[in-house]
Amino acid sequence: MAAGGLLDGGDEVDEMIKIHNFARGARGLRVMWQCEEMGLPYRVEVVSYPPSEAYLALNPLGTVPFLEDEGGAAINESIAMMLYLAQKYGPTPLLPGKDDPALARVLQMTAFGEATIGAGLNTLLEAHFGAPEAEKRGFSVRSQEARVERAVRFVAELLGDGPYLAGDHLTLADISVSTALGIWRGALGHALPDRLASYRERLAERPAYRRARSLCDGQIGPPPP
Repeated sequence: MAAGGLLDGGDEVDEMIKIHNFARGARGLRVMWQCEEMGLPYRVEVVSYPPSEAYLALNPLGTVPFLEDEGGAAINESIAMMLYLAQKYGPTPLLPGKDDPALARVLQMTAFGEATIGAGLNTLLEAHFGAPEAEKRGFSVRSQEARVERAVRFVAELLGDGPYLAGDHLTLADISVSTALGIWRGALGHALPDRLASYRERLAERPAYRRARSLCDGQIGPPPP
């Protein structure tokens, strides 16, 4: 079956990889992009906001993305989804083999994109979109911004003049980190160092990214606040 996703309502078989996601949700885009890079058929199920009772029965946390796959796989962490797909449907250049010296950095930076940058963004997004005006720039917000800024500088230094974070080709590390950088710049309006801005622009030109982005942007409904 050819690569590419379908919005809910398609006629694909039930065993296809299913990615549940809010409309235009960035972390779901991360997983869709990987599927496109690997040539994996997948289906996108759009989750309403607030989530429906049916979705909460499937994923009690009510978070997105949420992945279902054959054999009963059900995963609600985007980085876990990425590692699962790479290992189940690999080998793939996105995840180096156990004897490849690049493996350590790929694993480090794949986790870094969410555990160090992405998790910090959750607090900032909540404050930016949901806090009363007087609390939008409170101590915790300023402290968290400083931590993310340090993490962004670390990524810029690690990238240096190289094309990717862990060598000469795209890996899970790039998909993870560049997604977090996109939230930092796009939803929160922070500037990126020039080398990271150029890096993200190059990744955005990849055909797999453009296919995933087109599908993700085409989802019906407003994004969550």
